[in-house]
Amino acid sequence: MRGSEFGELNAFMEVAEQRSFTRAAKRLGLSPAALSQTIRALEERLGVRLLNRTTRSVGPTEAGEQLLLRLKPLVDDYAAALESLNQFRDKPAGLLRLTVAPPGVPMLTEALLDDFLAQYPDIRIEISVDSANVDIVAQQFDAGIRPGHLVERDMVALRITGDWQVGVVGAPAYFARHGEPKSPQDLHAHNCIRVRLTSGGLMPWRFFKDGKTFDVAVNGSIVLNDVSLIEAALVKGVGLAQLHRAFTETAIARGQLKPVLEDWQPPGEPFCLYYSSQRRTPAALQALIDFLRRR
Repeated sequence: MRGSEFGELNAFMEVAEQRSFTRAAKRLGLSPAALSQTIRALEERLGVRLLNRTTRSVGPTEAGEQLLLRLKPLVDDYAAALESLNQFRDKPAGLLRLTVAPPGVPMLTEALLDDFLAQYPDIRIEISVDSANVDIVAQQFDAGIRPGHLVERDMVALRITGDWQVGVVGAPAYFARHGEPKSPQDLHAHNCIRVRLTSGGLMPWRFFKDGKTFDVAVNGSIVLNDVSLIEAALVKGVGLAQLHRAFTETAIARGQLKPVLEDWQPPGEPFCLYYSSQRRTPAALQALIDFLRRR
């Protein structure tokens, strides 16, 4: 098989599995226009339509389904054959794709940049930061990092942190103007910066007292989905936010932010590295597992 043919077939598989030219293009590092042209060239060469396209969806035709059914095992065997060469290397190599919940990014970035990549220079890492609970098998990730209680039971989970807690924080200048809330109910009188999740919903403000967890419906003048923007708004005294302490520890230590309602915060959750128990563990992933266990 020529290299161009393999590239075309790989592009078709990605579109057929993602059911989207946009998502497939991002995965392949192409523009949607270039990917569409590649698929058209493949269909013209084979003389058969492989994908049905509408303005809202993309899906394989009957011929496309048949081709995908035959191709998938071949590509998996191809990947497994290349992976088997790792046993002859001095150090593992290959691409490691991870999906990470935003609060896990500081810990993971520090660990990977400081030590892991230095120990394993032949491993390449792709990290996708996503607040949604991603299906790593369907989305073809090697592993994910999420709070332990969000990991599905059919996954292997490795605890990699202690209990990470959330906290309500604000700038001293904000408290000087508006005072400090003494209970979660006091938040109704404050400007609360809310977080928009990838799923489209708003992150709840959750509290804990006397063995019970409860949510408080807060309001505010701003909704954000980027931690750096939230921190900037906090430091400027725009309002209050409830975030994982990993995001605010530095600003708290510098005196830029101050925690409040600490007696009301819910119990912390450990973060876990999780991966499929049904698939063979690639050498690059096994190296990361062993590395995190040592840490």
